[in-house]
Order: sequence, then C-alpha cells, then structure tokens
Amino acid sequence: MPTKTKKKTKPARKGGDRAHRYTAKTADRHELYQLSVQNVEAEIDFVDATFTQLRGRPGRILREDFAGTANSACEWVRRRETNSAVAVDLDEPTLEWGRTHNVERLDEAAQQRIRLDCADVRTPGSHGRGVDIVLAMNFSYWIFETRDTLRAYFESVRDSLDDEGVFFLDFYGGSDAMSETRETRKINRHLTYIWDQAAYDPISGHMSCRIHFKFPDGSVMNNAFEYEWRLWTLPEIRELLAEAGFEDVLVYWEGTDEDDEEQGNGEFTPVKTGDADPAYICYIVAQKKALKVVETQERPE
Repeated sequence: MPTKTKKKTKPARKGGDRAHRYTAKTADRHELYQLSVQNVEAEIDFVDATFTQLRGRPGRILREDFAGTANSACEWVRRRETNSAVAVDLDEPTLEWGRTHNVERLDEAAQQRIRLDCADVRTPGSHGRGVDIVLAMNFSYWIFETRDTLRAYFESVRDSLDDEGVFFLDFYGGSDAMSETRETRKINRHLTYIWDQAAYDPISGHMSCRIHFKFPDGSVMNNAFEYEWRLWTLPEIRELLAEAGFEDVLVYWEGTDEDDEEQGNGEFTPVKTGDADPAYICYIVAQKKALKVVETQERPE
C-alpha cells in the first residue's frame, strides 16, 4: 500500500529492527506487511474515538472486511473487555496465519471474543450482522471495479450494521495515484519496502499494483503482494455510499505538521473541501443513519 512521505499520509507502523534476520528466502510476507503497511494502533484509535463522538458511547461489535491476518480485529478486542470482532476474508490460508500469529497471542478471554470467517464480505452471515462498526481498510474495496458491484457491497454493509452503525473506509488519491511509478521507503536499517504502481489505465481506471521487499544481503522478495483493482475517485465513492442508503458520508482529512508542511500530523478532522495534494490518504466515515450532525471545517488545518 502507498505510504507516502508527502503531506496527508496515514502513519506507518513503527517497525523497529524486528526484520534484521530476514532475507528474501527466509522472510514471512505477512509479517513484513504488518510491519511496513499497517498501523492498527493508530487506525483503531481513530475508529474508536470517532464512533464514540458520533454515538456518545463506545462501539462494541466490529467487523473487519477484507481482514487478511485479522490484525485490526485483534487490536479492537485487545482494547476493552466489552469489545468483540468478526474478521472476514476469502483467503483461508491468510486467515489461518492470522489465527496463529495474531489471535493466539491474545489472552484467553480476548480470543473468545474474536471470530475469523472465510467468507465473501458481501454475504458475511448472521454473525457479521447487527454490528456497530464495519471496516474496509487498505483500499481493499477497490477490487469491485464497477459501480454496480461496489454499490452492492456498500448496500450489504449497510444491511449488516445496527441502526446506530458506522462504516469506516480509507482512501488513497491525488495526481500521483494515476502514475506508473515505484516508491521506496526504509522501514528500518534492515528492511526496504517498495510500492510499485505497475500499470494504470486512464480509460477504465484499472490499476495493477505490487509490493516488494528488499533486504540487507541484496535479495529482493518480488511481488510479495499483488493487486488488480480500480482507482476510484473520492466523489465517486461518496456518491455510491449515498446511493447505497447511507444517510451521512464524511471525509476526514489529515492536518499539517507545524514544523513541516509536507508532512501530516496524524490528526484527522471532518472537512468540506480538501487540498490538491499530489498524494493523500484520508478516511471516509459513513453513518447508516445520520443520528448526529457533525460540524465540518471548510479546509484542513
């Protein structure tokens, strides 16, 4: 996933030096993904605080769609004894990796409050319904490449939510998103992350993206993760969420670091208009029912 060094970036997880022992042959790609792409602590901080602000109470039941290793769902149940989660993904081996490496590291009580299901996110089953929160992070919903299929997914999410439920998505945009390019970032002194926008078709919006990892011995894990999806625009996503029946769709934009205007400050606020940054990551927050009117800023600060 893109983790830009420019303004408006979702913070990357602090990796430390855990990858010092790795080479391309010995590294575990799921561990590298969690180390380099995800920051579930900051993500759940935002989700938890925003839901509480909107509903006047903490959320309890969370469903993580396109869950992969269920890292976010595990972070959710770790927060409070009243929290429970369902993690839904079609790839059973990846879910099983998450069960072994994430779920089983929770205490016994927390393990009882999380369920991993290999299923289509559009038909999550009764256990994935009546939830407070649904997450679709890391732009995973872009796999639905037509308006009809994406709207259908959004409709299924709305049906899954409790009447007070809230849908959280992240979004990547800006002019750089439409380019065929590679970006390299050092995770620590032992691991380099490469985000590869390998192909982009401006007519269909279809994108081919890759993640590679490079190690101190010079070896490279090519195509550790591969994505075939559509680069949607932010107005399209907001329109489709409204068409799917969500009564209120807000964009939360990141503020600017006081010491470096090219960097974000990690604080996201609801805005009416954004900045024309070449690369940005923001959150989309969709209320099933608009139970609270949220005051929005004219532009991000």
